[in-house]
Amino acid sequence: MPRIKEGFKGERIVVLPGFLIEELKRDPLGRELYITDIGYYPHAGFHYCERKEEDSNEFVLIYCVEGEGWFELDGKRYDVGANQFFILPKYKAHAYGSKAENPWTIYWIHFDGAKAAFFSVGFSKPHDISPAEHSRIKERLMLFEEIYASVSSGYNKNYMLYATTSLFHFLGSMKFLGEYRECRFAGVQEKRDVVQRAIHFMQENLNKKIRLTDIAREVKLSPSYFSNVFEDKTGSPPLRYLGYLRIQEACHYLDFTELKISQISPLVGYEDSLYFSRQFTKYMGMSPSEYKSKKKG
Repeated sequence: MPRIKEGFKGERIVVLPGFLIEELKRDPLGRELYITDIGYYPHAGFHYCERKEEDSNEFVLIYCVEGEGWFELDGKRYDVGANQFFILPKYKAHAYGSKAENPWTIYWIHFDGAKAAFFSVGFSKPHDISPAEHSRIKERLMLFEEIYASVSSGYNKNYMLYATTSLFHFLGSMKFLGEYRECRFAGVQEKRDVVQRAIHFMQENLNKKIRLTDIAREVKLSPSYFSNVFEDKTGSPPLRYLGYLRIQEACHYLDFTELKISQISPLVGYEDSLYFSRQFTKYMGMSPSEYKSKKKG
């Protein structure tokens, strides 16, 4: 059976020259995350690639959108199907290829940089990107095309840096898959999940005394279960998050009105202006009056 590394009908490849990669490594943004190679292989029959440890100098992302393939890493073989991706770590021997009976179509990126390992952790096995109502798969592929267009626009550093910022977004859409899908529809009331509805309730009632039971009742959950769900999602207990929102609103009043502190405190749910000042200092690291006089912008 033949084995082909590249040369597929309709393929697209860009390999960045060494001098440009070295220039990116010296750039404060570029050195955080940069592309070395990028491409697209449609219906890549007999595709096969193998690298020894000493030749694996970048992270390799492969995103299969059609067909089937496989890869080997650390002595294990994994099957890969449509709407799955994996990331091969640098400095590790590996091999991958398409299955003869149903060759894969793949988008792939070789990347490196100080933040590269962060995006690769946990993806050395196949991960699903299953189609769903709000999967945003087409948007992600459009982002890939934008990255590809940037790196194929000539040896221009600014294009490469734009590709870097877009790559952060592209990899982030995979690492934070759930958040990527939810954010697109965060503004639609009927699509809000429990946490989003709870935050909306808080924002609409910042001038009122709100208890945990009030918020839990609004989202129709028990207080204890709601607290666990909320903190798991936001990293903060509900009432502490409410405190953040109150102080954020207070900052708005301090920035854009001439209201006194004693007038602002009840507008953000604090009857006692002294207690409000203590809470403001706790959250912001400065008193309301210090914040008011601080130059911004």
